[in-house]
Amino acid sequence: MSQVIERPRFTCALGGAIGTVQALPRAIPILHSSPGCGGNLAGALSGASGYHGGSYCGGNALPSSNVSERDIVFGGEERLSEQIENTLKIMDGDLYFVVTGCMVEMIGDDVHSVVKQFANSDHPVYGTETTSFKGNSYQGYDDVLQALVRDFVEPTAAKDALTVNLFGIVPLQDVFWKGNLDALKELLQKLGLTVNTFFGTGETIENLRQSARASLNLVVSDVYGQATAETYEEVHGVPFLTLPLPIGDHATAAFLLAVGEALGLEPDQVDQVVAGERRVYYDFLQRLSDSYNDLDFQRYAVVVGDVNYAQAVTRFLADDLGWLPELAVVTDPLEPEQRERLQARFGGFRSGLAPEVVFDPNGNNVGKHINRHWPQSNGQRYYEGFSPGFLVGSVMERDVAEQFKVPLLAVSYPITNRIVLNRAYAGYKGGLSLAEDILSLVVAHR
Repeated sequence: MSQVIERPRFTCALGGAIGTVQALPRAIPILHSSPGCGGNLAGALSGASGYHGGSYCGGNALPSSNVSERDIVFGGEERLSEQIENTLKIMDGDLYFVVTGCMVEMIGDDVHSVVKQFANSDHPVYGTETTSFKGNSYQGYDDVLQALVRDFVEPTAAKDALTVNLFGIVPLQDVFWKGNLDALKELLQKLGLTVNTFFGTGETIENLRQSARASLNLVVSDVYGQATAETYEEVHGVPFLTLPLPIGDHATAAFLLAVGEALGLEPDQVDQVVAGERRVYYDFLQRLSDSYNDLDFQRYAVVVGDVNYAQAVTRFLADDLGWLPELAVVTDPLEPEQRERLQARFGGFRSGLAPEVVFDPNGNNVGKHINRHWPQSNGQRYYEGFSPGFLVGSVMERDVAEQFKVPLLAVSYPITNRIVLNRAYAGYKGGLSLAEDILSLVVAHR
């Protein structure tokens, strides 16, 4: 029997698919499901993602077939065809994509046969099954992108040696997705590269359509986007490189050097970019040195987060900020081989720290893991506890932070205690932002 996850930190596959489509420029998701799905997911996506809102033709403006009992009995394909036709008439978009919920999957509606009816339309219409009971929001991200890679991206034998595509940052599920994509794009452009992020600032649907011209796909995640990159390589012959999400100096320098090596760039060119970024980075950080030491800003830390943030934030705290993140809790349900790959990301820290890594998607267990790592005093006068401590996680850790009387910075989904616009934690500038946010809370709680 499958494990029951209490307080999960993701939506179903349908939610991830909706978020992915609505984050594409002028793309319109068309939901084929029962009425409750769209409304519930609009709240989960928009409200819990730093109050992101619905974007263009998303949220509560999402077109939906809203299948009824009659459609469930006799089939909902006719109703979906009607909904697509009306959406094309009313909503102005550059791409229309049908996503499906549990109910229509259970009765066997064939979304592909319905979408084919619009093959000769003036508007591009695509779709895929995003069966919610087969995966979570990360699955929905890959489901949508895999379908677009197969059916929408134009095949080409011509490759641009200095063009790359960026995957692995899931829109809305990563609350800082747009800022992170823009930050990494800016860094890669300094290497002389043309970068397609698909969801970032200034992107167009045409960038996605012509993305097979890239010579390399970069996946900044050991799990998210892997299936998309494999499909890309299979269909369009574009190889991919998997790297961890970089935050701060050490991780970002390694990221840039790895990209440069994979593309055959001159090492001096990459070194110059890294050196320039480091000068700015440490010029800001050194301003903190006196206060950091005199006021004792160092803390023990627990990092609770998804595949991307758990390892990235832990490494940043240990190697860049000089903290002691001794415990990391990864909240995504993973396969054994995925756990093994991710476990390796927590090794080889420059600081020499070797954090304990726990894989546990149940939100209620975070406090138990902290108590196990730092046992309670049990009346002892002297003991090593979680103090002075700091918690990096999501809003689900508010009760735990109150229990241990430590500050909490929410950096992973869900986030309902912060407004997030273009904030980024990736790269050098993102590292400065993260240090600023963390230490501001330390000062506020003194």
